[in-house]
Amino acid sequence: MMKKTEEKELVGVREIARKANVSIATVDRVLHNRTGVSAKTKEKIDAIIEELNYKPNILARRLASKQILRFAVLIPSVSKETDYWDAPLSGVLQAESEISAYGIQIETFLFDQNDKKSFVKQSEKIIHGNFNGVLLAPMFIDESSRFVDECSKLNIPCVFINSDIPDKNSLCYIGPNLYQSGYLTAHISGYLLKENDKVLIVNISKEIDNHHHLLRKEEGFRKYFSDNHKNNEIFKVDIRDTAYDSVKASLSATLKANPVNLIFVTNSRVSSVARYLEEENIHDVKLIGYDFLKDNIEYLKKQTIDFLICQKPIEQGYRGMMALYTHFVHATPIEKVYYMPIDIITKENYQFYRN
Repeated sequence: MMKKTEEKELVGVREIARKANVSIATVDRVLHNRTGVSAKTKEKIDAIIEELNYKPNILARRLASKQILRFAVLIPSVSKETDYWDAPLSGVLQAESEISAYGIQIETFLFDQNDKKSFVKQSEKIIHGNFNGVLLAPMFIDESSRFVDECSKLNIPCVFINSDIPDKNSLCYIGPNLYQSGYLTAHISGYLLKENDKVLIVNISKEIDNHHHLLRKEEGFRKYFSDNHKNNEIFKVDIRDTAYDSVKASLSATLKANPVNLIFVTNSRVSSVARYLEEENIHDVKLIGYDFLKDNIEYLKKQTIDFLICQKPIEQGYRGMMALYTHFVHATPIEKVYYMPIDIITKENYQFYRN
């Protein structure tokens, strides 16, 4: 016996078919974006669907089909130095709570962001895991590119979050405009610097050469000074050992050789630099970094950190999963690039901010 939801669904399709003077099968093709319908007929059916405000019962369809969709999530694990990746994972879990009833399973694969071998190991599990789609933070550009190529061969669409690989085919990218993020940070810095003040860019990562998202921010930062003919001298230090003792030693040597007036940290490890400034009783250096994390906020409240640049990582994880869901379940086009807003967080507004 047909259930009420199925009866209602069929009545809606029949009414569309009657008004368009076509078969139910033709309406079904349009609803599922299948071929075999002329552009003129499709346009006519779409207009009637809009007129009737018809919304197919997706849940009933998914349950009736008994097809399970399996999505993989490949993002870094939380490290001792930063808990940034808790936020995108929280967004993924939020999405999962909303779409799991539609026959969707999500499996998370975490890798060490300081170890590309761990990324490769986890990506291989996904390749052999019979997944329909992947949400990916492409931390290591070469390894990520190879992984995406393998997914493409298997017809597995990938959604990128946090950073993009522009020359790789993906379903979409959801995250910050990295270059513009660095450019904006330099613009803020311009208000804090006098004519001959010096600037230090700090990259803290074991795999800096592979972490292209840090380098894009640095590129944007430098371009602002160039575009606006600022003559402030810019130094840079790459700290490849992320443990605090190493950060402290590197900063101590760098600042001894080149005293600066402002420090720009290109990722969420800005709290390590704030800790150093506090321990050394340095109060005359402005500090800007990234991300709405507990340790960062504590230093922001004390004004050791002057500004945090935030790009809604929870929403990135959520939107990334919903993009895969929309693509597979609703079969509707996905916006190729969705840039997150670049938010500037201060001591005065942090308590009103939602990640």
